[in-house]
Amino acid sequence: MITKEIEINIPSGLDARPVAVLVQVASQYECNINVLTVDKRVNAKSIMGMMSMGIAAGEKVTVTADGSDEKEAIENIEKYLSSK
Repeated sequence: MITKEIEINIPSGLDARPVAVLVQVASQYECNINVLTVDKRVNAKSIMGMMSMGIAAGEKVTVTADGSDEKEAIENIEKYLSSK
């Protein structure tokens, strides 16, 4: 299992369109991927779950990945969430 803290640099935060892209990125991988905030843990492949988090730009989240392709999954999710 890999755990990484990532700051959201997407200007609009994780609203509808960025969440849809994040779910697409996460869904490319077989491993289990979760996004954690202080009070929630959500499957990154669940569009409804991710929408419910309401994460703003500048917030930090913890992303965990567990499975055969976890390293590649974390790298690409970090690349997406850190982009401006």
